[in-house]
Amino acid sequence: MSFMSGSFDETFLLGGELPVRRLGYGTAQLTGPGYWGPRGERQDAVAVLRAAVEQGVTLVDTADNYGPGLAEELVAEALHPYREDLVIATKGGVVRTSDSAWHIAGRPEQLRAMCEASLRRLRTDRIDLYQLHRLDPEVPMADQLGALDALRQEGKIRHIGLDTLTADQLEQALSLTGIASVQNRFNLLDRSSDAVLKVCEAHGLAFLPWFPLANGVLTGDAAAALTGIADRHGAPRGQIALAWLLHRSPVLCPTPGTGSPAHLAENLAAREIRLSAEDLSRLEALAPA
Repeated sequence: MSFMSGSFDETFLLGGELPVRRLGYGTAQLTGPGYWGPRGERQDAVAVLRAAVEQGVTLVDTADNYGPGLAEELVAEALHPYREDLVIATKGGVVRTSDSAWHIAGRPEQLRAMCEASLRRLRTDRIDLYQLHRLDPEVPMADQLGALDALRQEGKIRHIGLDTLTADQLEQALSLTGIASVQNRFNLLDRSSDAVLKVCEAHGLAFLPWFPLANGVLTGDAAAALTGIADRHGAPRGQIALAWLLHRSPVLCPTPGTGSPAHLAENLAAREIRLSAEDLSRLEALAPA
């Protein structure tokens, strides 16, 4: 593994061509419990999305099943027409029927219909990054990626991403078509996808870690070991956890989400933190055995 201390590159070339600031914004927290329905007032969600872009975010990550459909609609309402430097990523391949029911749907005709629906909700002719939310175990990978590749050749998708897979599956996918990004769970307390991260580094793929703050655990008392480092930097624990991801690998592009303007600003301030070699060593020791 490679640590970068003192400074790091703040941008990443997604797909080798789209420059994005490595700390983006995720939209899941704009929806209600279980990512179902609205969380609060629509105008508040729109305001947070606009504030994220005003504060320098150039990568917005959403999904068709957040709401479902609601998060994509909010992105379009807040940000369309999209700035030239703004990259919109969304996901398809999972159907929601309740706040606790997720159904993987990877047949080619399903993926095409989902992508077309996302295009309409996002009010765009082409999605910058379309991510397969889950590989469907009942459908050959070649068929799933073939459907996305066809959409890419038609100009409806610019780049393809994958969500929640193993290193071996990623290598197999790369043998079938071009992949620009991966989304797996990865944070200070969960590094089980380290092998996937290494493949991303080797191939220049963006790694968008989900639950970068361990779903809130890293901002609470369970992360007391962060206190000393946070105190020295005069920063909240969550900022240190996000800064660690930015230092951990140049391909890591976390997209933490929030519905709070104050929390948004706090998250984005992690870009300003420079961790020392001693900080990084102590944070490495937090990894589970």
